[in-house]
Amino acid sequence: MKLSKFRYKLPPELIAQHPSANRDECRLMVLNRKTGEVEHKVFKDIIDYFDEKDVFVFNDTKVFPARLYGNKEKTGAEIEVFLLRELNRDLRIWDVLVDPARKIRIGNKLYFGEDDSLVAEVIDNTTSRGRTLRFLFDGEYDEFKKLLYGLGETPLPRSITRKVEVEDAERYQTIFARHEGAVAAPTAGLHFSRELMKRMEIKGIDFAYITLHVGLGNFREVDVEDLTKHKMDSEQIIVGADTVNIVNEAKDERHKICAVGTTVMRTLESCVTTKGRLTEYEGWTNKFIFPPYDFSVPDAFISNFHLPYSTLLMMVAAFGGYEQVMKAYDAAVKEKYQFGTYGDALLII
Repeated sequence: MKLSKFRYKLPPELIAQHPSANRDECRLMVLNRKTGEVEHKVFKDIIDYFDEKDVFVFNDTKVFPARLYGNKEKTGAEIEVFLLRELNRDLRIWDVLVDPARKIRIGNKLYFGEDDSLVAEVIDNTTSRGRTLRFLFDGEYDEFKKLLYGLGETPLPRSITRKVEVEDAERYQTIFARHEGAVAAPTAGLHFSRELMKRMEIKGIDFAYITLHVGLGNFREVDVEDLTKHKMDSEQIIVGADTVNIVNEAKDERHKICAVGTTVMRTLESCVTTKGRLTEYEGWTNKFIFPPYDFSVPDAFISNFHLPYSTLLMMVAAFGGYEQVMKAYDAAVKEKYQFGTYGDALLII
């Protein structure tokens, strides 16, 4: 399978810049894998495709305000810092991306906040854009974290070209977000409202949760034509006993398992035995799913419409069938569906 097979024409105006007015009222395309039939619905209609004892698996990761703007000492040059992960809580050490990277050297100090209320020192150059920063802060950890996050901004992806707005703090977060650690939202989960989940509960649909802390690797460009040579960034995942029991029991009883988003799909397929049983796991995954691929756990899959050449589109094509998914994407462009993080949804059954 080649990278060039995942090219399609996406008019820029179809990349959603704002979320739908209500979470569960974006458009929903439904693709039947067996027949190739496509239906056009509203997201809250999703309940009609599932029965009592079917299971939806959600990612309960929580996005933190990872984008900071600061200034370099002496020159005052503006530097964007994207927090990736905390390396050492006590020493206030973080892995970050910086832009522009060429201006930053080990030993440089960066100042954040109108009154330079937070200072960081560059202590390592790890990659061409990556750095390790030590924040110079003597107070309590909770005080430091409050200051850091107060200066941070909701980390919308680059495909959203407008400025961050107040509503983004809430809408770029699922309603079931619990475990902080993601720098990007698990977008398929953004469409679920409290009302919809209540209706699903009344119908007898079961919920299970995994945690995958979404990293920037999701947005990294694939730069090899032969997909077998592409390496995914590792992301931290947690699958607990409750989820394992809910999913395996439902599979034993022949109920449907629906993976809500690519992050859930990657996690489930990273934690499965050779006999197709989900198993507990806490660690990291760099699993890259592209066609052809035999799925072990889910029977249904919800995902947003992803950008050309993306690893997310490749995973969707692996589940729905390459030809059928690319046809569905052509139909989505023709019907003016919204693409990307705040866009519309695709259900594959």
